[in-house]
Amino acid sequence: MKSSAGEPARRGAGLAGRLLLAQTLVLLTGGLTAWTIAAMVGPSLFHNHLAMAHVGSTPTQIAHTEMAYQSANVISLAWALLAALVVGMAVNVYIARRIGRSVANIADAARDVASGHYDIKVPAPGLGGEFDALASGFNQMADRLGSVERTRRRLLADLGHEMRTPVATLEAYLEALEDGVATLDVATVELLRSQTRRLARLSEDIGTVSRAEEGQVRLDLRTVHPESVISAAVDSVTEAFGAKDVRLLCVVAPGLPELALDPERMGQVLANLLDNALRHTPAGGTVTISASRRAGGVALSVADTGEGIPAEYLEHVFERFYRVDAARDRAHGGSGIGLAIARALVQAHGGQLTATSPGPGQGSTFRVTLPRG
Repeated sequence: MKSSAGEPARRGAGLAGRLLLAQTLVLLTGGLTAWTIAAMVGPSLFHNHLAMAHVGSTPTQIAHTEMAYQSANVISLAWALLAALVVGMAVNVYIARRIGRSVANIADAARDVASGHYDIKVPAPGLGGEFDALASGFNQMADRLGSVERTRRRLLADLGHEMRTPVATLEAYLEALEDGVATLDVATVELLRSQTRRLARLSEDIGTVSRAEEGQVRLDLRTVHPESVISAAVDSVTEAFGAKDVRLLCVVAPGLPELALDPERMGQVLANLLDNALRHTPAGGTVTISASRRAGGVALSVADTGEGIPAEYLEHVFERFYRVDAARDRAHGGSGIGLAIARALVQAHGGQLTATSPGPGQGSTFRVTLPRG
């Protein structure tokens, strides 16, 4: 553990040291190059200028003049190079420390994220757009990981809660059958089957949404008219709507373009939206499924006159197992994952699924926007 804890510090110090060494070598190379060029070019140029100006009447005077130039040139150039080296080294140390500190901050933050602390924030180092983009990207990654972790924890908690009721029911009835308290009559068999169907549906829904969100759903894309998909979805739920005494209206605008989509998967989307609308619309209410032209595609909408959704909950309704009112929704029998499946499948088609509602008691509208194939 000690070596692991010290590793980021050594790595940061090593980076700063390597930067400082590299910049020092650049300075020394530049100084040596300047000294060499001055030593090779300066004396010959000075001698030529002496000859052109007719300075010095004897070879001895000329030699002393050239020696004076060389001495002054060496001293001034040495001091100039030394001053440049000192200033350059000071700047190099400052830059190397800032870069090393910024890298060390990101390394420490990465270690915190690896330990499960996703609320970490890396400040912008102010070393240029690239470093600021790196810090911003890291912060966004940490936020995303934190969101995924919170969703995972809620998913496990809600999944356990969802499974607890049918499992407890099955266990209780099996014990009652074993003890002879209950008999295996038609009603008992139907109850046991309903609970196993609930578990099977929950398992299937979780698998579907996971595959869809990971892009592993195979789409059998065909060129179809939106009306045919809507008609199939309406036919599949007509009996359920009639049993609850909820009116189902279908409005399809004329002249809609054909779309490239998977009829079965899009039918599943509409069935989930219609089922959701039915569960939250009281008897005597109305659900309207419609299709209309939109810029670049078609919009399929499912609007109801039911319970509505508070504004603060709209952005969460597509999350797995999210419930505006947990007790109410469980009483309605939803798995809490149908809307998440619908959104994932719509996104797999390159479209968008949105929800709007004027507020509680004023109904809600779910709109699928699909691009033209």
